[in-house]
Amino acid sequence: MTYNVHGCMGVDKKLDVARIAGVIAHSRPDVVALQELDVGRARSESVDQAHAIAARLGMSVHFNAALSVEEEQYGDAILTALPEKLVKVGALPTLGKIPRNETRGALWVSIEVEGRQLQVINTHLGLVPLEQQRQAKCLVGDGWLGHPACLDPVVLLGDFNATSRYAAYKTLAGRLKDVQLVNGRRRGGRSVRTFPSRMPMLRIDHMFVSRSIDVLDVHAPDGAQARIASDHLPLVVDIGFRA
Repeated sequence: MTYNVHGCMGVDKKLDVARIAGVIAHSRPDVVALQELDVGRARSESVDQAHAIAARLGMSVHFNAALSVEEEQYGDAILTALPEKLVKVGALPTLGKIPRNETRGALWVSIEVEGRQLQVINTHLGLVPLEQQRQAKCLVGDGWLGHPACLDPVVLLGDFNATSRYAAYKTLAGRLKDVQLVNGRRRGGRSVRTFPSRMPMLRIDHMFVSRSIDVLDVHAPDGAQARIASDHLPLVVDIGFRA
């Protein structure tokens, strides 16, 4: 699962960590990538949202602060109950001259699944296409997907703020398979969209996988709770490994 939780602030303007955890639990995912988590921020009652959600799900968690101001942090996390180890956290290129532009980062965890080491990289790209493209090129470079330790099977997922028309998407889709495309064709003939949650119109939350991974199902849980818990719906993908 990849899920932008919007600081656990719902579209009803209610801050509710437990509600986000409930939406995640409903799908019973083995691996969860979260974006827009607050840790120790006054605006969200100083809660460590990453660990609070993980505790409710009975999962371990690794958090990467893309933005830190004194004791307040904001960023992304990977959660799982499977054996895991942190490989890397790091910043992505940003365009510093844009007012109120957020810094961005990525988080890489190796997770043992069925005797294999699954490399999972979670990220949240910027809003400006030029910045997105620089970040995508960084992700396919030697520090991330091109790193000697980033061996198949690999999953890259997150909120990319980019539809399939954007250059950043094309850069990443040229390296890994978009789970919603099989042999260049849309699975089931329709795209699974996740934003905005009440009436999803855009496909900006993506999951890309390496060649040894088979995609079994793709869906976005859209029950009443999911539609209000965040401004995004979660994207859930069932995968399997080729022999």
